[in-house]
Amino acid sequence: MKTSILNRNGISLQVINLIGRLIDLIPWPQRRSAMGDAALSLLDGKARVAEEFFGWNRGAVELGMNELRTGILCVNDISNRRRLKAEEKTPQLLADILEIMAPHSQAESHLRTTLLYTNLTPKAVYGALLEKGWKGEDLPTIQTISNMLDRHGYRLKVVGKSKVQKKSLKLTQSSKT
Repeated sequence: MKTSILNRNGISLQVINLIGRLIDLIPWPQRRSAMGDAALSLLDGKARVAEEFFGWNRGAVELGMNELRTGILCVNDISNRRRLKAEEKTPQLLADILEIMAPHSQAESHLRTTLLYTNLTPKAVYGALLEKGWKGEDLPTIQTISNMLDRHGYRLKVVGKSKVQKKSLKLTQSSKT
């Protein structure tokens, strides 16, 4: 059936490849209308055939055909298609976390970075929030609290044990001579 549409309309695979390359050069959202126009003109308005031969998204082709039919350009607001961060949902949560973290944080001794080092774990922050009066079902998970601390510049610093420096072999041999 699909090849019969191409044969019936007298379209070779070279023409299909050329049209696909040319439409890929058009920026969005005009590309969507051009895809719809190509599907209407060459493929009898068959979005599935356009999906198979051109590799285009069938939904985008159908939307392009509808835009051509109605003359109305659909606008996508992709920037609002994200999940809100926990601190954006509940700003008071962030204020309480920063209040809990303040006495347990310190800057790096050489002040090379703006990070604040802390010995308070996200699990301890979760417990402190519960003590502060937050309900467990209102709080995000411990992993989310950890992500919030990372976003706001807090790092858990593990203090390593200091090792005794061993004398090097060259130093001991040169001191004997």
